[in-house]
Amino acid sequence: MKILHLSAVKNWGGGENQIELLCEAFKNEAPEVENLILCVKNGLFHKRLKKNQLKFKTSPLRFNFDIRYSLKIIQICKTRRIDLIHIHDPKALALVVLADKFYNLPPMVFSKKTSFPIKNRKQTLYKYNYPKIKRILCVSHKTKEITAEKIKDKNRLRTIYHGISIEKQKQLSPDGNLRNKLGLTEDYILVGNIGNHIPAKDLSTFIETAKQIINRPNGQKFHFVQIGYFTSETAALLEQVKANNLEASISFLGFKENAANLISQLDMLLLTSNSEGVPNVIYEAFYHKTPVIATNVGGIPEIVSHMENGLLADATDPKKLSEHILFLAKETNISLRFTQNAHRKVVENFTTKQMAQKTLHEYKNILYGRS
Repeated sequence: MKILHLSAVKNWGGGENQIELLCEAFKNEAPEVENLILCVKNGLFHKRLKKNQLKFKTSPLRFNFDIRYSLKIIQICKTRRIDLIHIHDPKALALVVLADKFYNLPPMVFSKKTSFPIKNRKQTLYKYNYPKIKRILCVSHKTKEITAEKIKDKNRLRTIYHGISIEKQKQLSPDGNLRNKLGLTEDYILVGNIGNHIPAKDLSTFIETAKQIINRPNGQKFHFVQIGYFTSETAALLEQVKANNLEASISFLGFKENAANLISQLDMLLLTSNSEGVPNVIYEAFYHKTPVIATNVGGIPEIVSHMENGLLADATDPKKLSEHILFLAKETNISLRFTQNAHRKVVENFTTKQMAQKTLHEYKNILYGRS
């Protein structure tokens, strides 16, 4: 079974991480699946793939409808006799539909990894309802529910949660001492956030939450750490930090290739997103027994159960988020119970082995003509 995975994203994020994890899981669990990844030439994903053992090809992509990427899809399908194309982002979806106009491509699967609604535009609706897309694999039930609003044939929709590689997590080692790097003493409580600087992550609320914690009357000492790729949003975020005199209390560390190495050093993970599928960093925090505080958006409430394995708040509610931080800092026994429950949940339910098995099941259903 020959699968071509398409990524048209230049940066590195959770979606690209999942392509890598899925292909590695197939390599270990289903050697009959031959995977090939097509990524953007000289992008962060390309640089990442050069360091591992996964097979890949590259194509230039200077603008959204760069025909060279579509022609590369055709060339690979011809020479490699690809059985099925797995599309991993909306830009790649548009490019493969374009390619299919020039050459009869094999059937397709699309992974919907966010809970953003599909825009009600003719061209957008056309590509998401393209007849060769036999399955749309949604990262959560909420994503599936939102996606279904614009999909004509709802039988194509499936929910397959992402997961973590237990073996890879076991092999992680702390990337130095984060407190030492930040010049902090051991009595500081580290609150971290991992995510690229995009509107959906709502890092403005992360900063506002930190402000409420830092400006309270004297008590425990906190420091906030944000890890993620800088974008055009970054300048405004740094200005917000400066305007609130928080430079000594918030560290923006930028992109870290192995950010998961730092999770075990955090006292809490704080996610302030206003839209999500299910961020993979939650699974990683669960595994490393780092308490999770998050907003109840997208598929997050399907993973984080309030007062069972973490704490939830509404989006854009820094007051409630800050209350949750102070609660966990005080109630260490409850925090311990949360992390034990979370670790058990991720090991039992959200691994790359399970993700690969369910994805392979859908591949076979398509290729063998099963519904």
